[in-house]
Amino acid sequence: MSIVARSPADRVIVVGAGVAGLATALRLAPRPVTLITAAPLGTGTATGWAQGGIAAAMGLDDAPSLHAEDTLAAGAGLTERDVALRVAEAGPALIDWLVALGTGFDREPDGALALGLEAAHSRRRIVRARGDSTGRTMLDALVRAAQATPSIETLVAGLHGLMQDADGRVRGVVCERDGVAFRLPARAVVLATGGVGALYASTTNPRGALGRGLLAGARAGAALRDLEFVQFHPTAIAAGRDPMPLATEALRGEGATLIDESGAPVMAGIEGGDLAPRDVVARGIFQALARGRTVYLDARGALGESMSRRFPTVAALCAEAGIDPALQPIPVRPAAHYHMGGILVDEAGRSTVPGLWACGEVSSTGLHGANRLASNSLLEALAFAPRIAESIGDAPASAGADRPVPLPEIRTEDAAVLSGIRGIMERCVGVVRDEASLSRAVARLTDLSESGSDSAATGLMIARAARARCESRGAHWRSDFPGQLPARHSVVTPAAADAPALQELTDA
Repeated sequence: MSIVARSPADRVIVVGAGVAGLATALRLAPRPVTLITAAPLGTGTATGWAQGGIAAAMGLDDAPSLHAEDTLAAGAGLTERDVALRVAEAGPALIDWLVALGTGFDREPDGALALGLEAAHSRRRIVRARGDSTGRTMLDALVRAAQATPSIETLVAGLHGLMQDADGRVRGVVCERDGVAFRLPARAVVLATGGVGALYASTTNPRGALGRGLLAGARAGAALRDLEFVQFHPTAIAAGRDPMPLATEALRGEGATLIDESGAPVMAGIEGGDLAPRDVVARGIFQALARGRTVYLDARGALGESMSRRFPTVAALCAEAGIDPALQPIPVRPAAHYHMGGILVDEAGRSTVPGLWACGEVSSTGLHGANRLASNSLLEALAFAPRIAESIGDAPASAGADRPVPLPEIRTEDAAVLSGIRGIMERCVGVVRDEASLSRAVARLTDLSESGSDSAATGLMIARAARARCESRGAHWRSDFPGQLPARHSVVTPAAADAPALQELTDA
């Protein structure tokens, strides 16, 4: 579809076509939207890989207040109570909205939603589709809805940066396609570009999850928050694939256990055991691996025998790796999975830069704190999309003159350089951190960033934030600072022209 028919005075640009981008574009209708996606619609997004489901208080024994309390407990002191409650209260209506779009959620024989249990949830509240294909099922429904909405047009292109006027207001984007850069003006921009997992050698994220939206926001001067908090999913399947396939947390909710090569339980003696929060389980597995043990997810028996029916995605992944989960335990290890930090936004998804909003994983809303509660990510994106749409509708268009943006020369990230960056992040900014390893990461990533690597620049922001937080909290664990300080957010306000070079940790 042509992108030239839309007036910049009307157009809203949404960058990213996962759940956050698609839901925002749909909520903006009938306002004209150009949806920029790095890959053809329905591909290349982490949403399609989401197995577990969407957390929502739908059960008779549940309530949004209970969901909010579980979110607060998992967030390790940094989740904002009012945000947790607002998002939890939105959950049931959002499930209804998805059903109206044609999302086929799993049902009980009486027609009620089939609700699963995941770690750190006090109730069965995980709404699932096709067992462990929730993300794919929901993405398909959102794509169909977007394609049927006349006000939404799609452009396959890569994000390179943001356009700003003389007052600093965001007025559009600089994109690239087929190695050529071009400008695309708009009255507002929503970044929905996902996370940073592909900066790590072991990740469950698509290869494009390199934090480009985060870096673009930083270079425009947007405040960033809690960049050090990277969640590592405990049970990525260790079968030699990159990205690593995921064994959903719901398996442990249904009785699968973590064992070592001798059959001994890995989480024995740890509060919460196999259903402890993700950061606790990830560290338990990491420490077992560091002691030379091999860790497995044991679903043998009835659960493994029923896996092809109840968890078909995991069953297929196991089959590809030559594993029969009914007879063999599944080898697992932690892998970078989700970024709790991001562009600081308010209750309407507005960043600190006028004209710029952020939705989903690229944002920091106050919901996840230091450790995201399982299945809250899809929910967060769905909950903020209508708020963003309403906020953009109320925002006045800028009358300022455009600041000249020279079109850049498009350079592809060198594969060897990126591989090196992923190794640095894995070794030095991983599940367990310390001053020496973080300082090595900062030094090496500084050199690579100054040589022009955007991936290094993004990794550098994360490494610096991790080095500055001298405590252990949630997903950020410092072996040299195992205790906790008074709870506080870390906020970075980068200089617009030189985001990675100026980093300060401040009390929020």
